[in-house]
Amino acid sequence: MNTTTAATQAHVTVATIRTWCRRGVIAAAKVAGKWVIDTASLAHRIAIGTMKTPKKPAPKVVYSVETMTAIGGRRWQRGNMDRVYLNDYATVPGLELDHYNTGSISGAALDGSGISNAEGGRLATAVDKVYFDATDGKVYIKWGWGNPRSLDRDEIAARIFGAVRAAITAL
Repeated sequence: MNTTTAATQAHVTVATIRTWCRRGVIAAAKVAGKWVIDTASLAHRIAIGTMKTPKKPAPKVVYSVETMTAIGGRRWQRGNMDRVYLNDYATVPGLELDHYNTGSISGAALDGSGISNAEGGRLATAVDKVYFDATDGKVYIKWGWGNPRSLDRDEIAARIFGAVRAAITAL
C-alpha cells in the first residue's frame, strides 16, 4: 500500500506515515523511491492508537482554611471576619528583584527577561495583600499603589490566582 492510502486509512497525514516508515514504527520498504507499507503492520499501529489510556480528570481545587494554611497562609479572625492571609503570593509571580544593601532595587526581571528597576518597583508595589475570605470561600487581592506598564491588573490577578491554584493542586 502507498503512503496516501495508508494516511487515509490511519486518519493521519502523509507526512506522519513517512515519519513512521523512517522510524520503523510500521513495516515498510522503499521501492523505486516510494514507500511500500505492510498492511498488517499499519493495522497493528492503528489498533495501538485506539487503545489510548483515558485522561485523568484534573484534580479539583478546594479553597478552604485548611488548604490555604497548608500552602503557607496565616489565619486571622476578628469578630465575624475569618481570613487567611497569603503573604507569599502578594508579589507578582515571575518577578525577580535584586537589592542593594540600602534596599533599593539593583536589578529586575520578569519571567527571566530583564526589565527596568522602576518597572520592577511598580510591579513589586502593585499588590498589597492577597487573602482568602472563609465566609464566602473566595481569594481576594487588595491592590497596592504601583501602576506597572508591563502587566495590567487582570494579568497580575491571573498569575496570582494561578500560583495559588497550582500550590493547592500540589498538596
